[in-house]
Formats: sequence, structure tokens, C-alpha cells
Amino acid sequence: MMIRRLVFVMIFGVAVLGAVPGRVVAAEVGSRVPVPGGAWVPVPGGAFANVTAPALKKMLEKKDFFFANVHVPYEGEIAKTDAFIPFDQVEKQLHLLPTRKDAKIVLYCMSDRMSTIASETLVRLGYTNIWNLQGGMVEWRKQGYPLISGSGK
Repeated sequence: MMIRRLVFVMIFGVAVLGAVPGRVVAAEVGSRVPVPGGAWVPVPGGAFANVTAPALKKMLEKKDFFFANVHVPYEGEIAKTDAFIPFDQVEKQLHLLPTRKDAKIVLYCMSDRMSTIASETLVRLGYTNIWNLQGGMVEWRKQGYPLISGSGK
């Protein structure tokens, strides 16, 4: 009898937690659209996708997303970047992002530390289609892909 109650409480608890809006449970992350060359990362409020440099290179061939460099200070960029938003100013610079919270947004920085922070911030704010370049511009260069460098951006 005690075991049956415990099983019921566990099942009920999982069902309730899974029904809370904005909360992602492991099964929900696993059921998301597969990330080419990457994976969904659960964070408070939802999840964001880590994407590899080769996968992002292919995505850029048929770009259908908003692409932002969040690294500070400016140290270069990947071609087709739409905006430069300091990772620690994302919440104050939402007007630079697409207005729809389900819009696909890909973030990157030099190593992926700053873009991971920015990704977590946007997920916390209700954005549902955030992607992060795993390894950042360092990995991008390591794969042999070019960076645009210079100043004034």
C-alpha cells in the first residue's frame, strides 16, 4: 500500500511539473527538434540549443535566423551577423532582437562563455528558439572558417 502511494505521488509530481508553463523536463528536451551537430541544453525556464561550427556553417548557407555576436569587446565576427549586442546588455537591448519570442536566434562570442550567459538570459525571458555556437569563434576558426576582423563595429 505504501509503495503504491509512493508511485502515485511520483507519477503525479512528474505530471504536474511537466505541465508547468516555461518549465522543461528531460523528456520535453529530448522531444524537441534535433539540433544538427548539437543538442538542447535545459536551463531554468526552458532550453537552448548548442550547435557546432560545421552545422552553423551549413545553416548560414540558407540563413533563416537572426544572428548576433554578443562578445565584448569586439574581436571580429562571422559573416552574415545581424547585430552586436554585449552579452551582459541583452536584457536592456531586446529592441534589437526579433519581436517574436519563438523567432530563431543564434548567438555567438569568442569561446561560448558569454553567448551561453546570453542564451540563458533570453530563455529566462521567454524566448523559445535560442541557439548557441558551441566553442564560439575559437572553434569556428579551428574548423578553418573565416572571421571578419577589424574595428568600428
